[in-house]
Amino acid sequence: MRILACLALMFCASAVCAAEPSLDGDWVVDLSTEPGKPYTQPMTLTLAADRSVTGRFYQSDILAGRWKRDRGRLCASFRTTDGQGLYHTAVCLIDGKAVGQTWAEHREFLFNWIATRPDAP
Repeated sequence: MRILACLALMFCASAVCAAEPSLDGDWVVDLSTEPGKPYTQPMTLTLAADRSVTGRFYQSDILAGRWKRDRGRLCASFRTTDGQGLYHTAVCLIDGKAVGQTWAEHREFLFNWIATRPDAP
């Protein structure tokens, strides 16, 4: 009987988590540096049950990443590369937007950005 109760709780917990907003999926990242000059790049994130993150950002595969839902927010961190150095990205889901920053030590910059879901056709 305890096993059935545990399975029922696990099912309910997974159903609640599935209904919560997620970073999973496709995003359009606004990397504009000047008002009136839009510059965007696609980002695709896959958040796995083992808390790993895979996908693509700025035309690069995600090399390694982790995600966590804690303290009322969902966040992920991951690494990509341009072939010359690593880019370290952190992103959190805030009011339906992906709010993040990317640090490239080899390029000596830190870039703050916001991403939205692509428009539906």
